[in-house]
Amino acid sequence: MSEATPTRRVVVLHGYNAHPGKHWFDWLAAELAPEGITVFTPALPDSAEPQLHAWLASARDAIGTPDDGLVVIGHSLGSITALKALAALLGPAPGPARLGGLVLVSGFDRRLANLPGIDGFTVATVDYAPIIRCTRSRRMIVSDDDEIVAPALSHDLAAALDAEVTVVPGAGHFCQEDGYTSFPEVARVVRAILA
Repeated sequence: MSEATPTRRVVVLHGYNAHPGKHWFDWLAAELAPEGITVFTPALPDSAEPQLHAWLASARDAIGTPDDGLVVIGHSLGSITALKALAALLGPAPGPARLGGLVLVSGFDRRLANLPGIDGFTVATVDYAPIIRCTRSRRMIVSDDDEIVAPALSHDLAAALDAEVTVVPGAGHFCQEDGYTSFPEVARVVRAILA
């Protein structure tokens, strides 16, 4: 008896001061829907004054049970949220939990001096071992001129995760203010992971 193919789905965790209708999130859902890939961007609570425990609870609920058909995307603060949620969901012990892919956009896991209000997200470190062990594909998309998350922080996190890095020149922080109401690079990465 063969295993059923998992439903292909994407969960996008937005960043600080964002919401599901902002930036490129709606575009990604519309872009991938014709291919049978469902994209869900939950409204993480109180994004102007985010609290780690509330964001983690919402992220874990949105992710549900990880499987090979799931890609989790974290944008900015959504990246560290994704990492902490997945570390808890995938657990420290070897087991059957699997994740198709993890895509971090302007990801970071260290304090941002320019955003002290989100320090609570980076105080405790994350054990990346279960994420590396259980995630088939790990990617980081970074701009070379991000003024919110220094590109070096994204590169350091990618190295810690043994993630493949894509550098997009001149993309800023991948926000609508930077011209990012569509994001073909992230759509290509999702398609490759779920192919």
